[in-house]
Amino acid sequence: MASSRRLPLVFGLALVLLLAAIRLADPLPLQMMRDAAFDLYQRLSPREAADLPVKIVDIDDAAITAVGQWPWSRHTFALLTDRLTEMGAAAIGFDVLFAEPDRLSPDNIAANLAGFAANRLPDYDAEFAAALERGPTVLGFSVSTTSKTLPEAPKGGFALSGTDPRPAIPALTGAVVPLPALGDAASGLGGLSLHPEESVAIVRRAPLLWRAGDKVYPALSIEALRVAQGEDNLVVLGETAAPYVESIRVGNVEVPTTPDGNLWLYYRHLTPQTTISAKDILGPDYRLKEKEIDGNIVLVGSSASGLNDMRGTPLEDMPGVAIHAQAIEQMLTGQFLTRSDWVEALEIIAFVGLGVALVAGVLWSGPKVGLAIGLLTAIGLLAFCWLMFKGPGVLIDPGFPLLGASLVYFAMIFARYATTDADRRKLRRAFGHYVAPTLLAQIEASGERLQLGGEMRDMSVLFTDLRGFTPLSETMAPADMLKVLNTLFGALGECVTIEMGTIDKFVGDSVMAFWNAPIDVPEHALHACRAALAMRETLGRLNAGDGFGLATNPVTRALSVGVGIATGEALVGNMGLKTRFDYSCIGETVNLASRLESVSKLVGYDIVVSEETRERASELAFLPAGRVALKGISEPVPVHILVGNAELAASSAFIELAERHEARDWHGCLALAERLEPGLGRFYSMIGERPADFAGP
Repeated sequence: MASSRRLPLVFGLALVLLLAAIRLADPLPLQMMRDAAFDLYQRLSPREAADLPVKIVDIDDAAITAVGQWPWSRHTFALLTDRLTEMGAAAIGFDVLFAEPDRLSPDNIAANLAGFAANRLPDYDAEFAAALERGPTVLGFSVSTTSKTLPEAPKGGFALSGTDPRPAIPALTGAVVPLPALGDAASGLGGLSLHPEESVAIVRRAPLLWRAGDKVYPALSIEALRVAQGEDNLVVLGETAAPYVESIRVGNVEVPTTPDGNLWLYYRHLTPQTTISAKDILGPDYRLKEKEIDGNIVLVGSSASGLNDMRGTPLEDMPGVAIHAQAIEQMLTGQFLTRSDWVEALEIIAFVGLGVALVAGVLWSGPKVGLAIGLLTAIGLLAFCWLMFKGPGVLIDPGFPLLGASLVYFAMIFARYATTDADRRKLRRAFGHYVAPTLLAQIEASGERLQLGGEMRDMSVLFTDLRGFTPLSETMAPADMLKVLNTLFGALGECVTIEMGTIDKFVGDSVMAFWNAPIDVPEHALHACRAALAMRETLGRLNAGDGFGLATNPVTRALSVGVGIATGEALVGNMGLKTRFDYSCIGETVNLASRLESVSKLVGYDIVVSEETRERASELAFLPAGRVALKGISEPVPVHILVGNAELAASSAFIELAERHEARDWHGCLALAERLEPGLGRFYSMIGERPADFAGP
C-alpha cells in the first residue's frame, strides 16, 4: 500500500507548489480576496474615535442651500479662509480644485461684456489669493491622464535618506493645478487624488507622495501636517537595500508607508464632532465655533449630494475630505497598518506548511485526522492574524492559506478515495474468494498496514488432502470429477472463512489455508482447529446425504480428508510479481503443516496437529499421537490428534479416555473410542503397528 500512496503524495506536493506559485504571482482575484479580508478586519474592529485636532469644514447640502448653488465665488472662499485664520486654525487645507478663474468675479463678468472693460471692479480671485496668503493654507492638485501640466515646485523641501526611493513613488504625468496666483499665495501644495487610478471603488491605501521627474510632491494630508507644525521640509526614508519608501518623517511624526509611499488607511466611523458645516463658518455666529477651530488642522471639502465626492471605504461611503482627515488622524495617533515583505513570505510559508501537513495527514492518517489538522491550524492562523492586526497593526492575509488548504484537502480526499478504491478492488480480487466478508472488511480497513513485500508473522497453517482421489478420478468422467472437487472445495473453504482464515490455494485435491495474515486474528491456532473440526462435520454431512452424488460409484460411497495443522512463524507476503498478485506464506511452519497432513495416514486419524498448536488451543480435546519421523526433519516430532471441541474435552468419557491413553491402555481406549468419535477406532487399531513412536516417557 505504500506504493499506492506515492502517486497521491506526488500529486499533493505538486498541487501545494502550484498554489504557492500562483500566490507568488498574485493575480487580481487573490488581491481582491486579500483586500476583502483586510476590510473585514476593519469592520470587526474599526479605529476608535478620539478627540484629535482635526476638523472638517463641510460644504454640505445645508451650506449649498444657505450660500447658493455651486460653484461658489472666490469671494465666499476668501471669507471662509479669513474666518478660519481668525479663529486660529493651525492649517487650512482645501480638498477643492481652483483650476480656472472665478466666473462669478465682477472682473471676469465685465470682461465678457462688450464695451464694459473700462470699469475696474473687485477681483475675487485676487481677494482669495490675499486671504490664502494671510493664513496657513494648503491648496491641492489632482492627477490627470489627459493634462500635460505639472505643478510648480513643491512648497516644502524634501530630504531623501537611504537608497533613493523616488523610482518607487507613483509617477505624475499630468495634473489639474490651481491658478498660479492662488498656488503662489498658499503656504502648501498637496495632491488630492486618493489613488493613482481615480476609478478605484474602495479606498484602502492613500498615496502620500507623487513624483514628477526629480521632484517629489506630498499629498494634501501630509502637507497640511507639515504646515500645521511650521516645518519647512519632509524627510523621505528609503530602504537601505532597495529603492523603496520605508517611511516619511514630518517634524516629530514618522509615518510608515508601503514601498511606493502609500498609507494603509485604518478607518473609524464618522462622528458629528469632527464635522462643522461651512454654513456655520460663513454665518454671523461663526465665533461660536472658535473653540472647535482653534489649534486644529482644518480640511475644507464637500459631502453635498450633487458634488459627487463620495468614496467607498471598508466601513462606509464617505467624502474624500474625510479620508484625508482620517489619514491625518492616523499620523497624529500613530495607529498605523503595515504589511512588510516578510508578511507575504510568511503567508506563503504558512500555506506550504499547512498544505504539506494536510497531504501527509490525509494520506497517512485519513480524512478525519487531516480535517482536524486543517481546523486546528485554521483556528490558530485566524487567531494569529487577528492578534497581529489588533496589536502591532500588521496585516496578514488568512484567506489564501485557508482557501489553498481547503483545495489541497479536498483534492487529497479525492486522491485518497481514488487510490483507496483501487486498493480495495485489488484486495477484493486477491482475497474476495478466499476469506470471509467480515475478514475482508477488516483487511480493507487495515489495508495500509498490509505488507505485500513479505513479513515474518506468527501463524497457523492448515493443509487438507482428499483421500483416494487417484482411484476415484479413474472411475469418473472429468466433468463429474470437477463437480465433486468444486463441491468439496466450496464446503471446506466455507469452514475456513467462517473461522477468519485465509485460503491460500487449491492444488489438485488439496487445500492450503492460514490464519493471522494478512491481518491479526487473535487465538489463530484455536480458529484453525475449529475449522478442521467443521471440515470433519461438513464432510460427514455431505457423505451421509450423498452430497457428492457418488451413491452409484463402484469405488467408494464416501470421501475422507486428512488435515494437518502447525503453528509458528512463517514468511507471508507477495510471492510473485506486483502485477500478478499471489499472497502466500512459506517457511518451516508451512512445511510442518504439510508433513502433518501426510502423517495422518500413518497415524490413522484425520486431524493431526503440532505440539505448538495443541498448547495454544488447549481447551479442545487432544490426544498425544507419539513422536513420528517427518521427512526433512532430523529428529522425531511429537504430534497430537484433534478429537473434538471444548465440550467433548470436558466430558467424563473423554477424561477417562485421556487417562487410559496416558497409561497406554490401548485395549481400554479402543473400547471407549467408538462411543466418543468413530475415527478413533482406526487410530487405536493402528497404534500397535508403531510402538517406536511411543517409546520413552
